[in-house]
Amino acid sequence: MPFTYTNHKGFTYYLCQATTKTGKTRYYFAREPKDTTVEKIPVGYQVEESVNGVVSVVKASPKLVSPEELAVVEAALKKLSKSHKYRARIKNKQIIIYESRGADFGEMLAGIGWSMPASIGREFEERHAQFSPIMRFILEEPEERIFSPQRWCFRGSIDDWINLQCPAKIEVLAKKLLPTLGTDVFFELY
Repeated sequence: MPFTYTNHKGFTYYLCQATTKTGKTRYYFAREPKDTTVEKIPVGYQVEESVNGVVSVVKASPKLVSPEELAVVEAALKKLSKSHKYRARIKNKQIIIYESRGADFGEMLAGIGWSMPASIGREFEERHAQFSPIMRFILEEPEERIFSPQRWCFRGSIDDWINLQCPAKIEVLAKKLLPTLGTDVFFELY
């Protein structure tokens, strides 16, 4: 029986194995069984799902950011009026905040005079939303748990991360910076 993984959008993926041109073994997930299916995750690897639902096999590595620090950020995001538009994920020594691209599905339907139960609208959004990174907190001082904040710069000439303010504890940064998401104030942060 092949190893399967169902992502948060409800799609099932099969763990497959192939050999590269150089003779190395490569593991990957596919929507349909391909090459040789694998029954379990290889030792030293783990399943990783991106914020957009892409499933992959990656080498296992220790998380430098604690689940408690991620929980602080997620709690601050839940306080936002449009909290459903944001996700937070840990990647190496970073907490990355993602924002849903495009119009809010519920607002779009309301704009044309249609209504739909909120649960169905959120389910549709969750399945079809695409997220882009918009802010991140980078762990700079592991002993003191100090993070440096950055936001994505949308100027065509830059298109890169820009540093914000002074490094601080994640609780301070989340309380001060996350309420600016989705507002004009966000674009004034430097």
